[in-house]
Amino acid sequence: MNNLRKEFPVLTQNTYLNTAASGLLYDSLLDFRQEHDLDFIIGGSMFREHQATFLKNVRKTVSSFFNCQENGVVLTPNFSLGLNTILNGFEKDKKILLLEGDYPSINFAVSNKDFDTCYATIDEALEDNIKSVIKKDRPDIFIFSLVQYINGIAIDLDFLKTLKTEHPDLLIIADATQFCGTRVFDFKTSGIDILGCSGYKWLLGGYGNGFMLFNDGVLDKITPSSYTIAASKSSYDSSYTSVQARFECGHLDTFNFGSLQYSLNFLTKIDLYAIEKQIDELCAYALSEFAKLHLLEKNVINRPKHSTIFNLKGNEKLHNHLKKHNIITSLRGSGLRVSLHFYNTIEDIEILLDALYRYR
Repeated sequence: MNNLRKEFPVLTQNTYLNTAASGLLYDSLLDFRQEHDLDFIIGGSMFREHQATFLKNVRKTVSSFFNCQENGVVLTPNFSLGLNTILNGFEKDKKILLLEGDYPSINFAVSNKDFDTCYATIDEALEDNIKSVIKKDRPDIFIFSLVQYINGIAIDLDFLKTLKTEHPDLLIIADATQFCGTRVFDFKTSGIDILGCSGYKWLLGGYGNGFMLFNDGVLDKITPSSYTIAASKSSYDSSYTSVQARFECGHLDTFNFGSLQYSLNFLTKIDLYAIEKQIDELCAYALSEFAKLHLLEKNVINRPKHSTIFNLKGNEKLHNHLKKHNIITSLRGSGLRVSLHFYNTIEDIEILLDALYRYR
């Protein structure tokens, strides 16, 4: 893993603890992107003649990476656009379960469309809270982030499998933007009906690319009947009228989605199991050290597992202090957000800890 750090120039000048805000660009991806645009500038429209085949290969790469059927993969510039397309097709009588304080791209997207909503509290008893609200309010749809963007609380993946077994009619939609790329994940067996992700964070794909994964039959199920009827009467090409075309309308950028594909292959070559092991070791060490300094909320400390994201007690003054020492973090919520990826090291955490000690 230390050898891989050479791929990321920003690491030579900074202690980068901010993947939850933006994943890093790396040398070999830059080479791909430059070659892509060189081919475009030379070929013009001829370069785009094979875009359909190219994008089909991207979907194939995504389906292989997450173990999802290829016809269940939809490419979208980001998670938020994909989710809004889904929501626009739902009847307003649907009741939707959300998590209090979840990502605004989820909660605001739902609330501004006047759906009937109910909420579960995010704390150390998150899964029990969800079960209680489902029993009480009987929602039709559950939309949530797999990992909370402020404090890193992660929902138990085994809980989701059980939840789907106990409530087979509950449509489960997950935002995995702060999750995908941190560990091995099998979509088919996850219990999740729809999983969306933007590719610019842990997947290192750069901006302007993302995807939605749909389990068997779900894409047809959520397509409005008005769309299906109009498509059946249309003489247009299927690229305009298929159920996937609701999401993939207009041109898709081979630069952006090629970058996503390149990074998925890059992570595969590194080995997702090795990445997961590295991240788990880093996060276990970070959690232990942050807890010793009383920097974490008890809701995080009291949960059996945690993610790659930590929110430390701190303010803008501390954030600026760290930035002066080239330690890159984010201000989120009421504290300082630190996030770790495979290119981080124990030494990075120790540099942060030393800076915190000195600041105190």
